[in-house]
Amino acid sequence: MPADFNRVAHDWLDNEAGPVVRPYAMTQGRVVPEGGELDLVAFVVATTGGPAGRTASLQPEHHAIVAAAWEPISIVELAAGLDLSIGVVRVLLGDLRSAGLISLYEPPAASQPHDVDVLKAVVNGLRAL
Repeated sequence: MPADFNRVAHDWLDNEAGPVVRPYAMTQGRVVPEGGELDLVAFVVATTGGPAGRTASLQPEHHAIVAAAWEPISIVELAAGLDLSIGVVRVLLGDLRSAGLISLYEPPAASQPHDVDVLKAVVNGLRAL
């Protein structure tokens, strides 16, 4: 995993106060990603294309996510590496997914419901202790 994530010094960063731009400003007040919720351990991979007109309206954070996702990376690692909150990253990923600039791959265990019989067996085993 790249350590720097193409970090660039910005005028709106202050070492003492932190970023001046609030999370709701980066997401235009949105709190739910387009296309539904995203699993924290899902892998993000940048695609090679997408509609050319959609990239002009992207914010610097969108571009940073695409740059960091040329190799598969989890949503949690993206948020940590870019120093953004997980909620902001989820909303921005929803934008990128709808623009066709990224692909998301969720682990099979996260997309399948839990087996109730297995959970009951675990609870019974814990009670037996």
